[in-house]
Amino acid sequence: MAEFWTTFVSTELARIVALSLGVSLSATTLAILIGLPLGASLAVFRFPGRRLLIIVVNALLGLPPVVVGLALYLVLSRSGPLGELRLLFTPGAMVLAQAVLATPIVAALVHRAVADLWTDYGGALRIDGATRLRSIPTLLAMARTQLLTAGLAGFGRTVSEVGAILVVGGNIAGYTRTMTTTIALETSKGNLSLGLGLGFVLIGISMAVSATAFAFGLGRSR
Repeated sequence: MAEFWTTFVSTELARIVALSLGVSLSATTLAILIGLPLGASLAVFRFPGRRLLIIVVNALLGLPPVVVGLALYLVLSRSGPLGELRLLFTPGAMVLAQAVLATPIVAALVHRAVADLWTDYGGALRIDGATRLRSIPTLLAMARTQLLTAGLAGFGRTVSEVGAILVVGGNIAGYTRTMTTTIALETSKGNLSLGLGLGFVLIGISMAVSATAFAFGLGRSR
């Protein structure tokens, strides 16, 4: 028990948690920057291939993380098209991998929220003289609770990810080792103290994210 508490308050654990949060928050921000306008555009605009694109976005919700990691590994490796960027086995590659996994979640949730509002209020906005493009900020403001939920869902996806970041990050101690990859590694080595400590932190973060999303959804329904 003493070993567990010593590990729980160690500098190593704090460094791993800080890296995990930094990578996940960066990936979530990138996913929001891409997914928010994509989801809103799919809800408001009409263009050839739109229905197919909506299907693809929703299909990507089930992307296997390890396959995403493998694809990015090939792209970022020295012989790959983006090898000159030297991102492989860096936190930047991990951010990119997590963003790829989170963007479809954000885009799909934003699309559903804005599409419902466009159906209800699109006609009125156009009568008032707003174009489809100018209607988007108004619709996003009306859907701010759903947008927050989409962001939290994206963060929940990134902070719990292990497969993709293990492939492109390499799980390098002090550099690319996150909570999830450390738990997998230390458990396989029989070092349960660090694994349990990080597990409790990860559970706390996941519960906080889920509770926040539920609270905002509950508040909106009242």
